[in-house]
This record gives sequence, structure tokens and C-alpha cells, in this order.
Amino acid sequence: MSDIAVPGNRAGWRDRLGVAGSVSAGLDARRVLQLILAAIWLLDGVLQYQSFMYTKAFTQMIGATSSGNPVIVAHPINWNATLVQHHLVLLNTIFATIQLLLGLGIAYRPTVRLALAASIVWSLGVWWFGEGLGGVLSGAASPLNGAPGAVIIYALLAVLLWPSDRITASGAPAPFVAARAVGAGVARGLWVVLWGSLAYFALTPASRAPTALHDMVAGMVSGEPGWLAALDRHAAALAGHSGLTASIVLAAALAVIALGVFLPPPAGRATLILALVVAAVIWVIGEAFGTILTGGGTDPNSGPLLALLALAYWPLASATAPPARVLLTDQDTEGTPA
Repeated sequence: MSDIAVPGNRAGWRDRLGVAGSVSAGLDARRVLQLILAAIWLLDGVLQYQSFMYTKAFTQMIGATSSGNPVIVAHPINWNATLVQHHLVLLNTIFATIQLLLGLGIAYRPTVRLALAASIVWSLGVWWFGEGLGGVLSGAASPLNGAPGAVIIYALLAVLLWPSDRITASGAPAPFVAARAVGAGVARGLWVVLWGSLAYFALTPASRAPTALHDMVAGMVSGEPGWLAALDRHAAALAGHSGLTASIVLAAALAVIALGVFLPPPAGRATLILALVVAAVIWVIGEAFGTILTGGGTDPNSGPLLALLALAYWPLASATAPPARVLLTDQDTEGTPA
């Protein structure tokens, strides 16, 4: 038998090595993230069916997002709030059902493309008409209150988790799941734009005011369970008048996360872990779990979505693994030029 080591790229060679299962597992990482996104959409739909959403308070919530926005943004929001108020039961039921269908569509593999495309359109509409563009034009945006708007991150995830694979000129595998559909360069650019904008919003006057953090956290207490209300009161007391210091620390962490996507895998993983920690802090302290425990939350807010996004950028083992090598027998190499 002649021993010839050859880089393995063909499926048959993977099967001979017994590594087909591990390759499939790597390819399925995107599907796992799609299913998590589907679960969050389903949760949104369920929350939209709450009795609170069938009261005038829901329309007031929509109308409040127009405050501080330019007229061209605020006018359609106010029109939407009025329309929902006049047809509250019908429209809110439609809103809730659409979100349930988006979740089910993403979870069902044959309709995943259609559902992801629909989720992008729906997210952009809600971002304007329901979230006031996340407050990015009103001066009230802060990473701790969900800026730049949780629903726009749904659209971003739909793009990054799109079920297609971009083939590079070198044939190298995607370094992380988010790069498979749009390419590593575009994916990294989108990451920098999102996390860089969060760093910027952390330093705006509304965020760096001495009592900004205290007031924001303390304002979440109403209607919360006792244990969460106590946690928020404690966090607000710790913040005190240190809004500027907290903003600088948060902005620095967000900037590190934004640039971490360009680092080698070991350092990149560290910044992604930091992203997961920051997402958890935002979700628990800043967003109080999206107020879903008060009965008035329409979605879990941005914290879980930021964490899901970080997982989509986690370096894939297949991207750094050396090429598979196999031993070919004399029969395999018969007819091969010497």
C-alpha cells in the first residue's frame, strides 16, 4: 500500500474519516440560532395577546414613542396610535398573530426563507410605527433602555441567519455563522455599526447625566415582582449620581466589543464573552427583563437579542481546523501520475 496524504474536501473522504457527523454539527449551528430566534418571535406573539395590550394603555405606549422625534417620523406614529385606538381588538389580534406566524415560519424549515424575509419587513415597520426608530433621533436613546430599538435587531438577525452560503474565492469556510450568508467583511461591518452605535448612545447627554442611570433603573420598579423590584432599587442606589462614570465605563466596554470582531479567535472569544455579560446586565438591570414580568411588556427587549447576535459571531471550529488528510491505497491511486 502506498501512503499518500491528500487534503480532504469531498464528502466521500469525510465519510471515510468518520467526521461527517462533526461537519454536519457545525453546519447546523445556524439552524440552532434560527430556532432560538423563532422562539423569541413566539414569545412576542404570546405577550402581544396579554390583556394589557387590549387597553388604551397600549395605544398610549405607541403614541409616546413619537415624543422628541422629527415631525416626519412622529406624524406617522401618531396616526398609527390613533388607528390602533379605534380598532384596538382587531389590530392587536392581528399584530399578535403575525408574530406567532413569524416564529412558526422560521421554526418550520420549508418556510424559513419566507418567514425571515417577512420578519425583516415587519421589524422595519414596527421600528418606525411602534418604537419611534428606537429613540435614536429623539436624544433619549440609551443602551440600557433598548436602543437602537430591539425590533431592528430582529431584522439584523434575519439577514445574518439567512439560509444561504456565500462562497469565497479562496474556498475557506466562514469564520462564524453570521458570515455564512453575507460574508465575513459585511458581517463584521454590521457588528461594528451596532455595537459602535451603542457606545455612542452611552455617551449622549441623556445617558451621561449625573442621575440618568439612577432614574432609568428606579423607573422600572413599578409593577415588578418583589425580588426584581428590590434588585432594581439596590442597583439604582448604587448608581446614585455616578451617571457619567457609569456611561464612560459602559461605552468603553461596548467599544471593546465592537472592535473585538477583528481580533484573532482567542481574543475574539473573550470579547464575545464580554458581549454576553453586557447583554445580561442590560437585560436584567436596564430593561428589567423587558418588563414582561409586569404584564405590560410587548417583547423581552434587546438583551436576549444582543446575546443571540454574539453567539452568531462565535468562531467556528471548522474555520480554524487544518484540512482533513486521508491515506489512499494503491487501488485509490491507480492511474495517478507518479
